[in-house]
Amino acid sequence: MHHPPPPAPPIALSQRPVWAMLFALTTAFALSQAYRTVATLMAAPLQADFHLGAQALGLFAGAFHFAFGAMQLFMGIGIDLQGVRRTVLTAFPVAIAGSALSALATSYPMLVAGQVLIGIGCAPAFLVCTVFIARHLPADRFAAISGLTLGLGGIGMLLTGTPLAWLIEATSWRMGFWVLGAFAVLAWGLIYALVHEPALPAAMAQARGAQARETLGQAIGKFGALFLLPHTLGIVLLAAVGYASFISLRGLWLGPMLMQRHGFSLVQAGNVALVMSLTSLIGPPLFGRLDPGPKHRRRWIVGFTLLMAGLFAAFALMHSAWVDVGGPIVIGLLSGYMVLQYADVRSAYPAELTGRAMAVFTMAMFLGVAGMQWLTGIVAAMASARGIEPFTAVLASIAALLAAGALAFTVLPGPVRRAAM
Repeated sequence: MHHPPPPAPPIALSQRPVWAMLFALTTAFALSQAYRTVATLMAAPLQADFHLGAQALGLFAGAFHFAFGAMQLFMGIGIDLQGVRRTVLTAFPVAIAGSALSALATSYPMLVAGQVLIGIGCAPAFLVCTVFIARHLPADRFAAISGLTLGLGGIGMLLTGTPLAWLIEATSWRMGFWVLGAFAVLAWGLIYALVHEPALPAAMAQARGAQARETLGQAIGKFGALFLLPHTLGIVLLAAVGYASFISLRGLWLGPMLMQRHGFSLVQAGNVALVMSLTSLIGPPLFGRLDPGPKHRRRWIVGFTLLMAGLFAAFALMHSAWVDVGGPIVIGLLSGYMVLQYADVRSAYPAELTGRAMAVFTMAMFLGVAGMQWLTGIVAAMASARGIEPFTAVLASIAALLAAGALAFTVLPGPVRRAAM
């Protein structure tokens, strides 16, 4: 049996520039978090301005994630061949342009095009953080540091809570895109000024040099090889529903549900979104510190996925305002367990494939978000046409998808079978 080579020795934690660079990279991730959750507060004004139905709203929200997910393969290649700094500095201006196009949109197709550009520009935002952590910080702290990064990046979602709701009510949804674009410019400048990747240990530098001589076709072939490994399918199928369930609620349906079910104002809905975002900041660092290690990690992942499925099912069946306010807050906290799957992926592949493995995982996550938002838009439209309360149908469908993902992750081969590596 061949096992992956041990990861290269990381740079010491005491080197402050490494942490400063990680913080700078995290600002771009925070902006991507803000962009991917704007739909829940912009839904009502966009529906009014462009006469959008639930299905069109789902496509608008999903456009960011379709573009984001589809670009992960190329961003992973870029990071492995060109490095973290060059990849993110090249891509992020596309998000700034998309924000401007969205603010200037005079039609629904322009609005969707703006979301696609934002998704492309934000595509490397979290991937560069995870690869940077894997390359330059201790392997045994990966889950904890990734959890901390997820928590800090989640601050971006705070912008799309009460602050954005207040801004939209005081001005318009267009000003929301202008403000996010301005923050994105600041994040790009911070990365340009601070991020200069530390020298890699000799073994990893040699591997990077060999990768840099690859052709694009060879690089894509290595991505394809990841899908031939028996444990990749289960990882991908669960990745496609876990984060998607949280973002579909927080980023799309929470605001419309509270306003239409219970008559909340936009700012009141924004307050709930803000508290949900705050609890989601606590979750990743908490679960990162509680990481049980490789022996029990996969059981934890399945157990918390099923718990989330149960919460969404209960959430769908109860129409109490207390449940509809408290349920999302609990889901926000529990969503932090997903950091355990990052650690699972980190340990499932050799060190030289870290960038590509994380790219495949992230691609599955965000194509899953796009697919779930698009699908739940269709579900809501079909439910309304049949006289069924649309949010009940949406939340029940999310619960079913989570249960199916947990089942796939359980019955398909795990990374213990990676003898081919």
